[in-house]
Amino acid sequence: MKDFKDKIVVITGAGSGMGRAYAMAFAKLGAKLALNDYDAKALDETVRLLPPGMAKRVTSLAFDVADKVAMYGFADQVSATLGKAHVVVNNAGIEGAVQPTWRTSEEDYERIMRINFFGVLHGTKAFLPQLLANREGAIVNVSSIFGLIGTPNSSDYCASKFAVRGFTEALMVELHDSPISVHLVHPGGIATNIARRPEGQAFAKQYLTTPPEDIVEYVIKGIRQKRVKIVYGRDAWRTWLGSNLLPQRWLNAIVSRELKRTYDPSAYNVLR
Repeated sequence: MKDFKDKIVVITGAGSGMGRAYAMAFAKLGAKLALNDYDAKALDETVRLLPPGMAKRVTSLAFDVADKVAMYGFADQVSATLGKAHVVVNNAGIEGAVQPTWRTSEEDYERIMRINFFGVLHGTKAFLPQLLANREGAIVNVSSIFGLIGTPNSSDYCASKFAVRGFTEALMVELHDSPISVHLVHPGGIATNIARRPEGQAFAKQYLTTPPEDIVEYVIKGIRQKRVKIVYGRDAWRTWLGSNLLPQRWLNAIVSRELKRTYDPSAYNVLR
């Protein structure tokens, strides 16, 4: 898909960060927008910031993407108010517990999987019939560079992003001969507010530096070029190269040494 004028673009997590940047970029390209976020006030702010004349070209609904019923209801709302979707950007996600595995509860693992993985699954399955009915479209699923490598204090987050990666790579094969393109995005350190826990603030300050508008521009170019894997942002290419070229034990040592600079070293001592 190269032209987004009057196409219907669905974006989850549109209340801030990359989601808001996607909304602004697609609006400028003449698309109609279907926007979601868990935070109703943040979502309303995104709608308010859209270019003039968008009132009849946007629909929005605040809900948790982990809620399957709500996602399918949103798909029905989009079809009824704007028409069938052409592009789905499954962008919504949350940070993990920012603790080593032995300090991370099973409830934390379940919570992040419900949002980061099942949110992507629900968004894909709810809107895919609409894309197929249009006989054109694109699905953009957002993983992370932490879906390329395992990192300390992030086993819950990595598990969710590796799940997005595996699901999307399988979907690519299933839709290979269809008019629907599938894109897997691995953002690097993008300047968003995802790191809200105190434990992750040092990491966020040091590594989350790439403007969200930059990766959004790169992703839209990737959709137009039918690029299936899109790796972009702070440390993204270095991580991608390491995940493909370095022996795992070397990669583990490098990542551990680098990220320990921004976390409490005592968290790595399982005996404490």
